[in-house]
Amino acid sequence: MLDFDIAFLYHVETKRLKEAVRRNLSRFPPDFMFEINPEEYASLRTQFATIEKRGKGKHSKYSPFAFTEQGIAMLSGLLSSPRAIEMNIAIMRAFIAVRKLMLQYSELADEVEIIKRSVTNHNEQLNLIYEAIENILDEQAESKALQNRNRIGFMK
Repeated sequence: MLDFDIAFLYHVETKRLKEAVRRNLSRFPPDFMFEINPEEYASLRTQFATIEKRGKGKHSKYSPFAFTEQGIAMLSGLLSSPRAIEMNIAIMRAFIAVRKLMLQYSELADEVEIIKRSVTNHNEQLNLIYEAIENILDEQAESKALQNRNRIGFMK
């Protein structure tokens, strides 16, 4: 999540959130939080219109921080207002729900793969059955052709 989204949810200014993080940078290793580079930020700004605010300071001159799930959990130790705690719990529950969905999707993908393999085996088996039936039909056709041919020689 980006810093301005978290600040909005926590009802604090983005500036104050960033100050708290900068004062405690040792709590935020790169796998907890990182700063988005200017090119990425420019790309983000073109992708969503909700970033606009009214008047002066329409866009922040600093690149936003991006927080992972662990980074958001670490923020709960820095921001201790009742609203921040409430929102942090809600965000953690959302992460848990997303993780559950990903696991369900993974299980579903595994089941589809098993079915695919099974169907592939059935296709191979069906092809063998079709070939056997064709061979039997060919043999029967040859047998009928032999029976219906004009015989040469003595006829009773």
